[in-house]
Amino acid sequence: MINKIAVIGTGVIGSGWIIRFLAHSKKVIAYDKDENLKKKIILEIKRTWPYVKKLFNKKKLNLANFRYVTSLKEAIKDADFIQECAPENYKLKISLMKEIGKYSKKNTIISSSSSGLLPSRVYSKCKNPSRTIIAHPFNPVYMLPGVEIVPGKKTKKKFLNIANRFYKSVSMNPIMIKKELPGYLSDRLQEALWREALHIVNEGYASTKDLDRAIEDGPGMRWSLMGTFLTFHLAGGNAGMKHMLEQFGPALKLPWTKLKAPKLSKKLSKRVIEGTKKQSKGKSVAEISKIRDEYLLYLQKMRKKYENKIRR
Repeated sequence: MINKIAVIGTGVIGSGWIIRFLAHSKKVIAYDKDENLKKKIILEIKRTWPYVKKLFNKKKLNLANFRYVTSLKEAIKDADFIQECAPENYKLKISLMKEIGKYSKKNTIISSSSSGLLPSRVYSKCKNPSRTIIAHPFNPVYMLPGVEIVPGKKTKKKFLNIANRFYKSVSMNPIMIKKELPGYLSDRLQEALWREALHIVNEGYASTKDLDRAIEDGPGMRWSLMGTFLTFHLAGGNAGMKHMLEQFGPALKLPWTKLKAPKLSKKLSKRVIEGTKKQSKGKSVAEISKIRDEYLLYLQKMRKKYENKIRR
């Protein structure tokens, strides 16, 4: 049974993992270089607990299950599972994984919270790479249930199965990717939308607010219950996807999109920065994060009433 978790790196993603693991009564030992970060993490745990408590139906927070250390070896030597959350940089991760592989128990799964790097390269110098995976979560990790599990070329199926069960045990919905590819699934989809949005802003067709509303009040409301394919299946009427492809398939040949990214010029950057600043209406990132967490809490509570009916 996986009970002792080492979280390596305590930024936004690392803190999110810590909170989720604590909410499921796991013993968490966090590692970072700066001792002063401990106080910041504890404040974040306490800030998010009202939402986490309601989402997972927990009565109280047990901070006795949390330890913070500045020694990598101390953090991982007895861990049943290692969740690495270092910055998105091959050189840094390769070096870090070499150290983690050296000090961790032989069959402890090492999981990187990368957003798009290839596991075979990340773990190229790691001891026993058969137990290594990528687990790409979504921010905020303590609220959102999705996690993409990506195997490397040397990853064994038995460790993928263990990781799948483990993430389910902390109330996540693992997406098992068949083989490694840059960007995985969700970030490739998000990147396509992001690039198209940048072109539209760059060419002056709409503001950042207009584009966000185009998603918020349209596809986004459907996507929170069902994804692109099932949504388009319904668009085909009684005949489903077959009719949808016959009806709208020819549109794929139209020059509607520009998937090649535009140059991130000073002018485009200014438009995006000023647009999102205006959308924020003077609210800080912390204030907007609080609103987001409240929304995600009640959205997931509401969605549970319907998703079991559609996913049986």
